[in-house]
Amino acid sequence: MARIQSHPGGASLFAENSEKPSERSWLTLIDAILGAAVEIPVAFLVAIEIIILFAGVIARFVLHQPLIWSDELASILFLWLAMLGAVVAFRRNEHMRMTAIVARASPEVRAFLDVFATSSALAFLLLIVWPAFEYAQEETFITTPALEITNAWRAAALPVGIALMAVFALLRLTRTASLRTLASAIAAVLIIVAAFWFAEPVFRQLGNLNLVIFFVGVVAASVLAGVPIAFAFGLAIFGYLSLTTQTPLMVLVGRMDEGMSHLILLAVPLFVFLGLLIEMTGMARAMVAFLASLLGHVRGGLHYVLVGAMYLVSGISGAKAADMAAVAPVLFPEMKARGARPGDLVALLSATGAQTETIPPSLVLITIGSVTGVSIAALFTGGLLPAVVLAATLCLVVWWRYRGEDLSHVKRATKREIGRSFVIAIPALALPFVIRAAVVEGVATATEVSTIGIFYAVIIGIIVYRQFEWRRLRSMLVDTACLSGSILLIIGTATGMAWGLTQSGFSRSLATAMTGLPGGAVTFMTVSIVAFVILGSVLEGIPAIVLFGPLLFPIARAVGIHEVHYAMVVILAMGIGLFAPPFGVGYYAACAIGRVEPAEGMKPILGYLLALLVGTVIVAAVPWLSIGFLK
Repeated sequence: MARIQSHPGGASLFAENSEKPSERSWLTLIDAILGAAVEIPVAFLVAIEIIILFAGVIARFVLHQPLIWSDELASILFLWLAMLGAVVAFRRNEHMRMTAIVARASPEVRAFLDVFATSSALAFLLLIVWPAFEYAQEETFITTPALEITNAWRAAALPVGIALMAVFALLRLTRTASLRTLASAIAAVLIIVAAFWFAEPVFRQLGNLNLVIFFVGVVAASVLAGVPIAFAFGLAIFGYLSLTTQTPLMVLVGRMDEGMSHLILLAVPLFVFLGLLIEMTGMARAMVAFLASLLGHVRGGLHYVLVGAMYLVSGISGAKAADMAAVAPVLFPEMKARGARPGDLVALLSATGAQTETIPPSLVLITIGSVTGVSIAALFTGGLLPAVVLAATLCLVVWWRYRGEDLSHVKRATKREIGRSFVIAIPALALPFVIRAAVVEGVATATEVSTIGIFYAVIIGIIVYRQFEWRRLRSMLVDTACLSGSILLIIGTATGMAWGLTQSGFSRSLATAMTGLPGGAVTFMTVSIVAFVILGSVLEGIPAIVLFGPLLFPIARAVGIHEVHYAMVVILAMGIGLFAPPFGVGYYAACAIGRVEPAEGMKPILGYLLALLVGTVIVAAVPWLSIGFLK
């Protein structure tokens, strides 16, 4: 499995360090002690979250005595889980970064860029640590309604996590970088920061042109230079707010908090852990064996299974990252064993994330209904066929790419072998249906339902498959927090960017411009697709809908477009942007879940993105696909 090179600092790229061996060993010891001090509590946090949420399900559904404090406590602990998980990811070099250009550089330039990237991340951490501390101080005046404790207990996770990442950044720089490389990289960062700082009077006169400078220019330059995605976003929004507005930087920390601590996102670490659990218990092996017996002899067979599996599990958790985390660990190992390229796998996984955005129960559909007044039941009904259309276009790309796959070494399974593998896989195959039934029947919320899957997997693993490695639990819990932290920090800084766009007035200006377009419904729909692909690359689906839904849906009605039809097209267009590199957050989440270097998926994803765009155009051109089954 390809290792994600996420955060800079690989020692092999640096010149010989000038430190004495004794100094280096002391720094290594400090790093190890601090690492253990973070990993042990973060493992407990993941386990405690599972227990709290499952206890809430039992208390409410079985005992009929809801725990009024469970969601509140889960929310408090979740922010700590996210920040400490981000710290673990930083220490392990597993924050997502783009290395397409860095990898082509000479060893000397690559060493400089790696140290430059770490120094840039450190600069952001040092700039934001004091506003984070101020934010935590302000939260002392807020008391939580159920537990009746100060909200500072939760908010303190932000300055603590930021400070710990800064410490690990300093340790990495002093342990691995040569004095010369370190001095030149830090000097470069300081010069860039100073240049922006002295240019503040110019920025304040440019108006919304600053959006292009910071949200396109700074982000693109940082990402291409190898700065981790989360910190590239953070540097852009920090620079925009501090140099072009009068907004207190404490507000940025608040928006990061809002983006990272939304309770529905708790499904991400829980489904990541569930994915690891079904692999460890043998459930994944049973499912893959059955699916391979059905389609293993077909060219690209397991790729079709991936598309179908995402359709089946989508919407269960409410978060696309969680959906991908539930599917990828089951299929990727076998697909790689059959010769599939990691880049193609993560490209298809990302594309299926965009494909399934309209499948109910979807938070984006619920949000559209709540902010625009469109019937949520109608949206749920209208979302199924558009996803089928996009699945078909993706399958066409799979067929074309794998039409010449050599399957001479693959033996077609007999009916008896298929039947036997099906019987063995029944307990494992039942998992998605158990999870979906729990949501539909109201047994658990979209966040809690993952805990039902976890306890189901534990029971099946111990009793049915008789495979449960207790010694692996600690490392699985830490890996879960690490992966989740890297994803959630990206979402947090992206939420800050979304808020900056809102405050700039860009959303209202866009709506006004689209209102005056000639050409009626066709032009409006075409421009909407282009606009929401772009918006989806910088905004999460829900913030984009909250910003633009109330403005654009009345225009759609006025030009004669059915609201449900328009909703499907908008969601699919946003999904393409959300999962399209180099800015789409969803793409980096897919790479993190698949543990694949982002550069590997850049080329393979182009064909899938084209297929998604073709499917979206078909849905836009044929309203019946969205509204044909409405009463």
